[in-house]
Amino acid sequence: IIDGKPMSSSATLSIFNRFVLILQFVLLGLLIGLIAIFFSNNSSVTMRPKILLLGDSLTQMGHNGWVGELSNVYQRRADILNRGASGYNTKWYLEYASSSDVWQQGNSVRLVTIFFGANDSSHPEHNPRHHVPIPEFEENLERLLSLCEQHYGKEVAVIFLTAPPVVHGQRLDYQRERYGDKATGILERTMDLSKSYAEATNRVAKKYSRPSINLWKDMQQVEKWESFFYDGLHLSKAGNDFVAKAIVKEIAASYPNLAVTPCSI
Repeated sequence: IIDGKPMSSSATLSIFNRFVLILQFVLLGLLIGLIAIFFSNNSSVTMRPKILLLGDSLTQMGHNGWVGELSNVYQRRADILNRGASGYNTKWYLEYASSSDVWQQGNSVRLVTIFFGANDSSHPEHNPRHHVPIPEFEENLERLLSLCEQHYGKEVAVIFLTAPPVVHGQRLDYQRERYGDKATGILERTMDLSKSYAEATNRVAKKYSRPSINLWKDMQQVEKWESFFYDGLHLSKAGNDFVAKAIVKEIAASYPNLAVTPCSI
């Protein structure tokens, strides 16, 4: 009854519809709350650790090489995330990383490898496009390390790898095969340059008390080390095997808690 007059059937229906609508909103709120409680109770699920690999083509092309071997070593123990970018120097990689998922891997990243220098060390005159001056190269490595710690914690394990040596003869052969008569016969990457950038990488690693694998030096300790490359720059199967073993060894030495050990069973 409204104002002493009985309500019409249409008015009664309108009130009923409003009641049903309110009830629906209440039930929806309860449902959302229950879903939130369910997911919060299941948030303790253990995520598999991740090993994040940053680098240029020596990393990107490692799927069938050292990256694949690392995946084999860490099967069921850690997911290997290859974020190598072929042709990139450290300057370009910083830009790429800021607009990709490199820094969006959550809190399960336990180890990061930083493997640059092969492109940065290009000759400033004969390959200025890829060349990055050593002071800037060092700053970029420091920036990459800082971003690793910023996004994955101060305790995240980090291993630097230096630029490898360069096989001059193979580089010139590759140049002739690719460019034919247009080949310049001038090296765009050299042993002296790669050595300088390897030393720069070691300086950064030492400055921040992080381990560094000196590929430039260590590879040359092996007889016929030139077989580690197929074009004077990129890794052959033997070269990939060398890098994989070096990384596994360095993990055991510097971060034994992340090393793979035989199961007790």
